[in-house]
Amino acid sequence: MHIQLLTLGSRGDVQPYVALGAALKARGHTVTVTTGQGFDDMIEEQGLVSAPISADVRRMLQDPLVQDALNSFSGKIKAYRALKGDIGNQIDEAWRLVRDARPDVLVYHQKMGAAATFGAQLGIPALPSYLIPGMVATSAYPFPLLPVSSLGKTGNRLSHGLIRWTTNRFYLPLVTRWRRERLPDLQGPAFDPFEGFDPAGRPPLRLHAFSAHVVPKPADWDDRDRVTGYWFQDAASDREPTGELRDFLDAGPPPVYVGFGSMPAADAGAMTRVVLEALERTGQRGVLATVWGGLEKTVVPDTVFMLETARHDWLFPRCSAVVHHGGAGTTHEGLRWGRPTVICPFGVDQPFWGRRVAALGAGPDPLPRKSLTADRLAAALAATREHALITRAEDVGAAIRTEGGAADAAKAIERFAAA
Repeated sequence: MHIQLLTLGSRGDVQPYVALGAALKARGHTVTVTTGQGFDDMIEEQGLVSAPISADVRRMLQDPLVQDALNSFSGKIKAYRALKGDIGNQIDEAWRLVRDARPDVLVYHQKMGAAATFGAQLGIPALPSYLIPGMVATSAYPFPLLPVSSLGKTGNRLSHGLIRWTTNRFYLPLVTRWRRERLPDLQGPAFDPFEGFDPAGRPPLRLHAFSAHVVPKPADWDDRDRVTGYWFQDAASDREPTGELRDFLDAGPPPVYVGFGSMPAADAGAMTRVVLEALERTGQRGVLATVWGGLEKTVVPDTVFMLETARHDWLFPRCSAVVHHGGAGTTHEGLRWGRPTVICPFGVDQPFWGRRVAALGAGPDPLPRKSLTADRLAAALAATREHALITRAEDVGAAIRTEGGAADAAKAIERFAAA
């Protein structure tokens, strides 16, 4: 089969789909990945076809409007209204790439929800997939972007429905307008991006790429909802870091990793000073990743190593603990290797993962970025040395490593398409 994967966002939104593509390719399928700019090398080194749209997510994340959207739901609405012209262009570009590729199956991230309409036009399955457990209603927990652990069973379920209705209220008119202009012969109501499409009329398979050991599958989800485990991508052995980083790791006890992914800080210099002071107070070594601007390159003591980025699957097993923003991928990667985890959420789903880590006993309570101080971070770092927390993190990691992840998702796609 030819399977096209559609996703959009930062590395955390793209890398899991590359891992899924590699698992599908290993089963003999041709895979095309459609996403934004800057990921061609990652995609092509796995033997997959890269067919990008023109969106540059890294540039978009520097926009104050988008940064505000990371911190509040009202910010998301403002950003959506301001960027809806860009979204329309993204839909049009993605459609042309899908039309030209002529795949047999589409698998898509919710940010590429128009793929359900693409599938209907081409008469092929379009299967939704999720990196966070928030797009299918449940009474088990509220929508992950809400700042609470529970609203009660009824409130939890209603919160999912409200967010889904609100999202569709803004997104579906854009898809409908685009469809009238580009696909006037396609009949029927708008296709719900959260439901997907199947030409045979079956309820489409929905894939959930998170660990059931971190968030158990809710009892009120359907059989078509498959919680596969996270879609990890492991580095090739010939791409392992060498040189100064290896020398630093070999020169002393395992360091603490600190990095905030694609989240740009309002004051990266101040954030860096907080981190360095906390490490000094606890007497721990550190590896600091600047990535897209969460931390600032600066002069550091011999006990600290600064880099732009490194493969988490290579570095995290060599660290004593991990401190990060709480993106789904970074959270799963740290837990996979049994590392005590300190989450400093910037927004979106990150507080949810921080609460889950604390509930599992694999890390202290999350430290919101806005209220992060050297005192609070030092206390959290001290907690990562506690025997009970270390043991619990190791147990969670051992459980995550038993999950099939991308391989199980590839098998599920194959079975659904063949049925």
